Amino acid sequence: QMQLAESGGGLARAGGSLRLSCVASGQIFSINDMGWYRQGPGKEREMVAGITSGGSTNYADAVRGRFTISRDNAKNTVYLQMNSLKPEDTAVYYCSAYGSTYGTKGWTKYQHPLQHYWGQGTQVTVSP
Repeated sequence: QMQLAESGGGLARAGGSLRLSCVASGQIFSINDMGWYRQGPGKEREMVAGITSGGSTNYADAVRGRFTISRDNAKNTVYLQMNSLKPEDTAVYYCSAYGSTYGTKGWTKYQHPLQHYWGQGTQVTVSP
């Protein structure tokens, strides 16, 4: 299994900044895409930003130019730098990873199928 642990959420004022981190751990064979999603009060979960293993990024229109996603492949970590925060950014932010884990049988290591993994979420609250 792969576990994702987010940190860095909290309370910020409008116009302020926060930085989220997410560390993947477990029997990781590979991690392809990583990303951040969010779910605001009474809303559906939406994609915020994504990044491939090669560093290509994409952003939701609502955050483009304000948020920056990055990753450290050696540390299996993805970051989300959030600047110029707005009250409408208030949400639970979830880390995601599309990758695979490995199992062992005797001396043989084998790859489990690729799948999506999710963190537990971290609350971000932006006050006016």
